[in-house]
Amino acid sequence: MRVNAVGGARRRGHRSAPRRPCTALLILLSALALGGCGLTAPRGNGGFADLDSLGVSDTDRVLTLSIGPALLRFAARHVDDDPETRELLRSLDGVRIRIYEIEGDAARVAMRMDDMSRKLVNDGWDRILLVRQEQDQAHMLVKLEEDRIRGMTVLVCDGDTEAVVINLMGDIHPQQFGGVMAALDVDAAGVADIEPRAEAGDDQHG
Repeated sequence: MRVNAVGGARRRGHRSAPRRPCTALLILLSALALGGCGLTAPRGNGGFADLDSLGVSDTDRVLTLSIGPALLRFAARHVDDDPETRELLRSLDGVRIRIYEIEGDAARVAMRMDDMSRKLVNDGWDRILLVRQEQDQAHMLVKLEEDRIRGMTVLVCDGDTEAVVINLMGDIHPQQFGGVMAALDVDAAGVADIEPRAEAGDDQHG
């Protein structure tokens, strides 16, 4: 897989051991079912990403999730057995997740994902990771405010079956992305295997 990245990227090997059920996500979904206004991701947040659709003719959106700070704090209070997950959830102001099944032209879906990434760059986001191999691709972009990351957007397409669009708002570093995805039990299109390297000096593969 060709890597074009600031600091490079690597995909971790597939984990054969079954993952434990995600208590945080179950709590969030239950609270969303019972909750009302003010519980979704805040549009006025500096890390909010203006995201287009990947195309209704080529995809079927199977999950749309928008979680605001109140629900994230609520979930954090209910994961007392996992301090790291609790702190990750508390560091966020909002989470938006879209999971798509690709039912049409995968090449068009990949092209729209490229367009989405370019639009974010034009809107002031910085692309820190780009992995591309034909239609299989992964983008990671961050929004900076006063030298601090206030938002992170990850776009992943496995090439022919699934695509995922994720927008995180709050105080989060790229190396924490895998932990957040594990906490929310999101692994569609292999998104949980996206892992930025810690240092810009790491080797890159062409």
